[in-house]
Amino acid sequence: MAGGTIDQDEAGVDILGPLPMSRLQIAAVAITVGLNGLDGFDVLAISFASPGIASDWQIDRAALGFVLSMELIGMAIGSILLGNLADRIGRRPTMLGCLIVMTLGMAMATTARDVTSLSIWRVLTGLGIGGMLAATNAVAAEFSNRRRRSLCLALMVIGYPLGAVIGGAVAAQLLDGGHWRVVFEFGAIVTALFIPLVWFFVPESVDYLAKKQPVNALAQINQTLARIGHSALEALPKIDTSEAKTSIAALFKPGLVLTTLLVTIAYFGHITTFYFILKWTPKIVADMGFAPGLAAGVLVWANVGGALGGALFGLLTLKFGLKPLTLAALLLSAIMVAVFGRGPEDLTQLALMAGAAGFFTEAAIVGLYSVLAQVFPTQVRGSGTGFAIGVGRGGAALAPILAGLLFQAGYGLQAVAIVMATGSLIAAASLLFLRNTEAARA
Repeated sequence: MAGGTIDQDEAGVDILGPLPMSRLQIAAVAITVGLNGLDGFDVLAISFASPGIASDWQIDRAALGFVLSMELIGMAIGSILLGNLADRIGRRPTMLGCLIVMTLGMAMATTARDVTSLSIWRVLTGLGIGGMLAATNAVAAEFSNRRRRSLCLALMVIGYPLGAVIGGAVAAQLLDGGHWRVVFEFGAIVTALFIPLVWFFVPESVDYLAKKQPVNALAQINQTLARIGHSALEALPKIDTSEAKTSIAALFKPGLVLTTLLVTIAYFGHITTFYFILKWTPKIVADMGFAPGLAAGVLVWANVGGALGGALFGLLTLKFGLKPLTLAALLLSAIMVAVFGRGPEDLTQLALMAGAAGFFTEAAIVGLYSVLAQVFPTQVRGSGTGFAIGVGRGGAALAPILAGLLFQAGYGLQAVAIVMATGSLIAAASLLFLRNTEAARA
């Protein structure tokens, strides 16, 4: 191929790896950042709306906890059922299909008249988000070159709290003069706007086409290469069809089962703490007597802290080891979530505490994603990471339910916050038990 050679790295064909990034490649990666930001807003939309929902329908905290978990349950199901869809039918159709599902779920949530109907539409939204995650990860990696791949993936991850911040700021303004349903109307409109962006600016991944080699794969690859300003391929790369396929069972073979269990427990534990802050903050602040718009604003500050924490964590890994940084972030996460439970009545102090809690919980999330990518051997890295995150989303769904039941049982905010903070401590303990060889890789 003129202008560059086809590379065969340990993960397979990497056609764009050695080549400079074109404007279309940059645009595709930027869209994945936006999509992850969209996920950040969509997941938190119910949190922004929760004070109004509880007031309108007169539901208690236990029932509200179940409502807050519905799209997280949908995410878990979506990641399992749709997680491999991007590998089977392609990145682009998966992204477009998931956007349609997400738009429908957000739009129909505006028509809900009770807890049951709202829960159904939130599960549907979660299904789309769960399927979207695998596709956006793949697109960000496969449209970037090798030199900037880590940067592109880091930007995509930080897109989540940034989306929550920007969307939350808009939601706070909408809630000042409108009904809680306007949050979902806004989400549906923005989600729908991404459909033409993906359609026009995200072609199918050339690496996917080179590996899958469907009918007319070479013509499709060369059409995309022409769009992004690179020379055409003369022939498809040879693929080793005899390569053994990996499965979930491989993660539980001797020598790997302990790693699988420990990192899965770690992710499950911390994500429970993480989503307690994200899901319950608006309702907690509203119950202190503040307006719903102000309550949503406190959650925005939690996500501002999260964006800063994730960015700083990434920079610190250039000088310090990943595992000790992740352990420190987990411990500080537990401390700050417990401190947030003190619940000062001053709104500024609440925002600062929420921001500090978001800073360390998000930093630990970035750390755990990096640990997952490094402790598994190459041949099962995708399966291992997917399994840990998929099961871990059960913790995301558990967090609002558990906190709601504790509140309903009469426990105060401080006690509930301490209980929920133990998830980060469990995660830290799990990482400590990783074997020396695994710890060295992390």
